[in-house]
Amino acid sequence: MQGKLKSLNREKRYGFIKGDKADYFFHQASFDGHWEDLCKDFDDDIIIVLEFEPTRTDKGLRAEDVSRVDGGVI
Repeated sequence: MQGKLKSLNREKRYGFIKGDKADYFFHQASFDGHWEDLCKDFDDDIIIVLEFEPTRTDKGLRAEDVSRVDGGVI
């Protein structure tokens, strides 16, 4: 599945991806790339497209195996 990065918490190292019909939580540990580059691009208002595996947990929707597909540095 693909979605756009909706929000990011640099210090707590998590974010949310806006999917087709819902938002998905992801943690830095699930992100295959450079966290600091992701944070910088997000801070610079660059639209970031991510690909991920959607999963459902007791706490809600979660994104696993998250990676950039928008040409960002990986």
